[in-house]
Parts: sequence; C-alpha cells; structure tokens
Amino acid sequence: MSHQFRELLKKIGSGQHTGENLTRSEAAIATKMMLTQEATPAQIGAFMIAHRIKRPTGIELAGMLDAYDELGSKIPSIPTFKHPVTVLGVPYDGRLRTAPISPLIALMLASVEIPIILHGGDRFPTKHGLPLIEIFQGLGIDFAHLFQDKIKQILAQTYLGFVYTRTQFILAQNLIPYRDEIGKRPPFSTVELIWQPYQGETNLISGYVHSATETIIIDAFSEREFKHFTLIKGLEGSPDLSLAKTTIILINNPNKKKEIKYLKLNPKDYDLNGKDVTLESKEIYLDQVEKVLKGENSPLTNATIWNGGFYLYHCGICDNIKEGLLLAEKLISEGKLNQKRDEIKQLISV
Repeated sequence: MSHQFRELLKKIGSGQHTGENLTRSEAAIATKMMLTQEATPAQIGAFMIAHRIKRPTGIELAGMLDAYDELGSKIPSIPTFKHPVTVLGVPYDGRLRTAPISPLIALMLASVEIPIILHGGDRFPTKHGLPLIEIFQGLGIDFAHLFQDKIKQILAQTYLGFVYTRTQFILAQNLIPYRDEIGKRPPFSTVELIWQPYQGETNLISGYVHSATETIIIDAFSEREFKHFTLIKGLEGSPDLSLAKTTIILINNPNKKKEIKYLKLNPKDYDLNGKDVTLESKEIYLDQVEKVLKGENSPLTNATIWNGGFYLYHCGICDNIKEGLLLAEKLISEGKLNQKRDEIKQLISV
C-alpha cells in the first residue's frame, strides 16, 4: 500500500514544472492512507510539506473532505430542528492574540433555538493557541469525555453540540505529531475549517485568512455541490468579526440569482467601534466571558453584541443587523446566555 502512496506523493512533489495536481479520488485515497497511517511516517511528513508548497486545489480539497466524511464521526441528523444546523469553522490551532467570541455566539444562537455545532481538539500546531475545548471546560461545560449518543442528546435538547477530535476523530488526532514536526500548517488546516460533522442539513460559517484560501474553498464546494456557506475573514482566521476594523464576509446564497455576495461590515456604521480585546491569559479571558454571561460590564460585551447582531440576522432570526444588535444586547442583559450554559452543564452531568 505504501507503494500506491509513493506514486501519489511523486505526483505532487515533482517540482514546479513536472508536478501534477491530484484528482478528487486520488486526494481522498491519499488522505485516508495518512489518517489510517497506511502510509509510512516519512511519506506522511513528505506529503504534508510537498502539498503545502504546491498549494492544494479545490478538487483536492474536495477529495480530502470526502475522506474526512468517510472516516470521521458525524452526529446523526435530528429531524425536529426547524433551522439547518450552523457549523462554525474555527481554526483548530486556537487563539494567541485576540479574545475568542465564538463560544459566546454559540450560546447566543442556541438560546434562540438555532442549532449550532463547533468542533476541534486540544492545543494544535502550529500556534498551540487557546482551543475551544479549554474555553468550554473553563465555563463548566466539559465535552471532552462525551461520545456520539450523548452529544446528539445535548444538541437535540439544548441546540449546542461540540465534536471533540480526541474522542470523536482519533485518526485525525494521531496526525498531530507530524504537523508539529514539519512546523507549517498543512492543507488539513483548511479541511478542518470547512468539515461538517453532522449528517443532516447544514449551514457552514467558517473563518479564513488568505484570499487564495477563499478561492479553493469555493472551488471545493462547487465540486461537492454544497451551496449553504459563509466565509468570514475574521480575527486570527476565525469567524469572529473585528470590533476595530471592517470585516469582509462572503455569503453564498443559492436562493439568489447571483449566488455569491460580499459584505463589508464596519462597526463604526452601527456606533459600536472599539478595540479588539487582547487575549492576555486564559484566566483573564474566562473572567471576561463570565461577566458577559451574567450580564455584567465586560471588555467583551460590545464585541459579543457586534458579532451577535450579525449572526442573529444572518441565521434568520432578525430582519436586519440593527435588530440583531438590539436582540443580542437583550439576550445578554436578560441572562439568556448564562441560562443556556447552565442547561448544558446540567444535561452533561446527568
């Protein structure tokens, strides 16, 4: 089997003039062989760095997603939901510079019965930043030891679920040492942003950094005939909107004649401009989050309202962003996010 992988490796690693792109099926085969470690350690490391240097195509990314769908754990469909499940694509390697807003937005959307799934693992290379699992644990919501049936129950009853790779997708987790050793993000980092660990209808909202990434994601989704996605050029590659500057948002709406729409959202236009909150330490950050949850004044309050206003509008709860901002502020002040946190904590403990 390693001979088959060697041929795929030769195809992408033959240099600028003679190297070739993989087909969708070849990319899926290569990804499965790396995930199952049928490829040798030397081959896995060589493929990761060669593929990064070459840059993946949208077709290759589609094949890699095929492999993730085949081998990764997905929460079974829940037919009682009135809205598609929103999947937030957050970089697995966490945050170092700015305070994450996504966990608060997840609680906010769940509080208005928009089902939402996040996913990720421990501290991932290359940044080894603060990951989602540690944030939720710091809030008393520990998804780390839950398996699929329990996660489905929590999602069905509370509208919020988290897929933790160490228990739900150990094959992907086992590739972390290779990623750490090469010291660069492989294309798996992009796959993680747009993978959707749910078997039913989804609405993907993913962060990204580079314009080239935007292009290959669009191409990958076109190949897979998936149309319900939004890409946000947010803080540190996350789907968090900046409070300090304009955020570029790409919305693919299959119900419109011109499917792709670009938004440029500036908080100054909504009287909410300020500074993005620095991530000083996990302890300080968690204290800031607790204050938001309890409706107290926090450095994160305006950022949560700003992001919440957009998400409540974009997910169909409000007719426009201004209405979304008002509702976000109300949900915070009435303690709805904290109530949702307590509801999830209680269900996990049962």
